[in-house]
Amino acid sequence: MKIPFYIWQHQKLYGDAVKIERLKTDLLIIGGGTAGCYAAITAASNADGVQDAAENKGACLKILVVEKANIKRSGCLAAGVNALNAYITEGRTPRDYVEYAKKDADGIVREDLLYSISERFNEVTAHLEKLGLVILKDKDGKYVTRGNRNIKINGENIKPILAAAVAKAPNVQVLNHVNIFDFSVHDNRIDGAFGFGIENDTFYAIEAGAVIIATGGAAGLYQPNNPGFSRHKMWYPPFNTGAGYAMGIRHGAEMTTFEMRFIALRCKDTIAPTGTLAQGVGAKQVNALGEVYETKYGISTSERVYGTVAENLEGRGPCYLRTVGITPEQEESLLKAYLNMAPSQTIRWIENGTPSKANVEIEGTEPYIVGGHTASGYWVDTKRATTIEGLYAAGDVAGGAPQKYVTGALAEGEIAAKSAVEYIESLSALQQAHGPDISSVNLLEKISEGEVAEHVAEIEKFLGKRVNNTFEKARDEGGDTVEHLEEEMQTIMDAFAGGIKTGYRYSENQLAVALEEIKKIEARTDSLRAADLQEVMYIYELRERLTVCKSVIAHLAARHETRWHGFAENLDYPEKDNINFRKYVNSRLENGQIKIILRELTAEGQRNYEHQH
Repeated sequence: MKIPFYIWQHQKLYGDAVKIERLKTDLLIIGGGTAGCYAAITAASNADGVQDAAENKGACLKILVVEKANIKRSGCLAAGVNALNAYITEGRTPRDYVEYAKKDADGIVREDLLYSISERFNEVTAHLEKLGLVILKDKDGKYVTRGNRNIKINGENIKPILAAAVAKAPNVQVLNHVNIFDFSVHDNRIDGAFGFGIENDTFYAIEAGAVIIATGGAAGLYQPNNPGFSRHKMWYPPFNTGAGYAMGIRHGAEMTTFEMRFIALRCKDTIAPTGTLAQGVGAKQVNALGEVYETKYGISTSERVYGTVAENLEGRGPCYLRTVGITPEQEESLLKAYLNMAPSQTIRWIENGTPSKANVEIEGTEPYIVGGHTASGYWVDTKRATTIEGLYAAGDVAGGAPQKYVTGALAEGEIAAKSAVEYIESLSALQQAHGPDISSVNLLEKISEGEVAEHVAEIEKFLGKRVNNTFEKARDEGGDTVEHLEEEMQTIMDAFAGGIKTGYRYSENQLAVALEEIKKIEARTDSLRAADLQEVMYIYELRERLTVCKSVIAHLAARHETRWHGFAENLDYPEKDNINFRKYVNSRLENGQIKIILRELTAEGQRNYEHQH
């Protein structure tokens, strides 16, 4: 049984609605997905070269993981995955991977970040296997590869495996079903975070020596392929609302490359990944005339989407991945593979015709902001430190390193954890130097009672009309609801900020309209009311999405070129401009306004970058 070492203080019920609990920990990890779990495993070892935290009983670092779902089935890998898409296969090198990612992103990458993760791909993969992940092997005992950079796995249980490893660590505590909605930041240093328990009506004020943000990217900003009731039937987890981005944006963290949106090429209707079809059985992209069109437009990630959109707009759609004629063995492998990651596609094949009998129709998804596929996210240094002192980022929420996928998220979790531990140890050394009068690892201002009262008061405001069914009455009288405002947001982003409806095209005038409409929706969120903390969470998730929307619009407007055909088509600037925009487009919120910062690319082959404040 674990000792609940981190509890600081309980307080009375606040307004007879929300109990307040103050917690204190050395390291707070927000998000229990792939990167968050691995960060906890790494930090728990508290020693170089120790990958099994259970082996290091002397570890004294107090670690708290907070997840709004349950770490056993949360994040991008909740349903499993059938391959590790970032691996240095035999005959390949980390440099090969860096060059691949760099080419796919047309140069807008951080080479130092890419090198730091690609050099760890195989190491973290071996550790995953040790933890229990089944990696397919051939008769010679070598990993079964899929293409030049992937290996096949039985990954349905990858999250339970990671969660089990976290559970073994004696110095890690996990809070499931707790929604973190704001940081506590003073003088550009993070002191902790605020959240609430969805199942226990508890408000949490958590102080920490360092914080790792690992909350994933942002989905649900745009109107999806399946509107209405099925609007959250999407490829990327609908519960990834951009919370980590939004909290950082509000507190002035520098962000990068939000204009490099990710638009996935997916199987129509099911939104299942297409990589297994394209790489696993070599299925080519063909139009309705049977013509292979992928070579016409290019085969980078964005160009594959661009070609599909263009063929449809020019009347040669619908478009497909050509699977007719594949062997029975290939067909069986596809059916099994999709059961591990997108069972709806396997069911569709069983009901409507197997892939050997009918080609698979494809389409682009709505745009996502996701740092695992593009360079979008926090601007970090090589240690994954953000521009807020004490705050580190890992996984989809961290920018600069596209095509990181699962192993990249693990690698960044490891890097962020080691860096955060190092930072905490430096604070501890500083504390010792100042003598026994200093009571906390956190030498700066702690979370104040005023901060707690302010955040609880906001929650109470949202809960204020739940008495005597007034909340339901307000709905009946036509008052705003989260669902209604979310649909408005998605419709606006789709029509004016380059969504599916416009073929991912936009203009400066359209972006200006989008920004004004998003601001209007944001103002209306103040009048929303909730029946319980579950519905309060929905309000905060909407606000998070709206915050990210504003940053996305600002970034799209700032890049006066079209660099990634398919991901973003700027009608005012349809050509690439290497002279002026072969740069990072970064941003920071200052005095309520998003300030755009153009940064020069890091030098080719550069292995480290440190923030210059």
